Amino acid sequence: MLVSICVATYQRPEGLRRLMAGLDRLIFTKLEQPQIEVILVDNDPTCSAKSFYEQFQSQFKWSVKYFCEPRRGISYVRNKAVAEVSSAADFILFIDDDEVPEPAWIDELLIAQRAYNADVVAGPSLPFFPVADTPEWVIKGKFFEAPRFTTGHLLEYTGTNNVLIRAQILRAMDKIFDHRFAITGGEDTHLFMGLYRAGYKLIWADLAVVYEWIPRSRTNLTWILQRGYRSYSTYGLCEKELEPLIKVLVRRISTGSGRVAIGIISLLPSIFFGKAQVVQALLQIARGAGMLSGLMGKSYNEYQNTHGD
Repeated sequence: MLVSICVATYQRPEGLRRLMAGLDRLIFTKLEQPQIEVILVDNDPTCSAKSFYEQFQSQFKWSVKYFCEPRRGISYVRNKAVAEVSSAADFILFIDDDEVPEPAWIDELLIAQRAYNADVVAGPSLPFFPVADTPEWVIKGKFFEAPRFTTGHLLEYTGTNNVLIRAQILRAMDKIFDHRFAITGGEDTHLFMGLYRAGYKLIWADLAVVYEWIPRSRTNLTWILQRGYRSYSTYGLCEKELEPLIKVLVRRISTGSGRVAIGIISLLPSIFFGKAQVVQALLQIARGAGMLSGLMGKSYNEYQNTHGD
């Protein structure tokens, strides 16, 4: 069995160093160790990660290949990575350059895939705050924690920060990650929503854990609201394209307006319960507004800026 791990990177030398060290510590106790290759794609036109690759690749225990994709945008990078995966690969995995996997990460993804005969397996990305002065309201509000499920839970979509996919599925596709989402993000939502609607089986593996390093530049009100707005606007845009328009308009105008209304109503009383509750109310408004803007084809260009080291 050959497993290909796709890594997109952009001017995060320390993050990339942590990730590659984590991949070097992978272990297999439930299944026989597969062959592993890492496809590293640098989105910096100056190819700044190449020197790091040249330094570490001889000591790295897995096969690793480096490529530079000068066109700016996450969709271009991910498509380049898939294009460079070996033709013999059985599974393709995605992980981000601001994450570090648990040693049993791939072992848990593969055992869940086998147990449920799944086409796509996703796992949790848990927040890690490396700085001691992370605001208490950020941690209390759980703004960086995504929902978790029991292993085997069926999903309708997922992201590319911790996911395994049958390689043959992506090989059969003419267009994998849509370039329209290159700067906004949401290219993964669009892909996996489409796969779900095409009849593929997406499941959750709760023990396949990675940790996302949250930089100080993200632990603030502006970033949290922008992320909420962006993620819900791209979700609305994807729905509009993949489902009957009338059905989506009725559901999302109602849901989006409802979120805005709930946020506004809860804003005043939330003042008496602390900043975390105030931000939760504002986040409801941002997400609702994002849903409505997505229906109109608008989104926030999140990938214009890079956060982290």
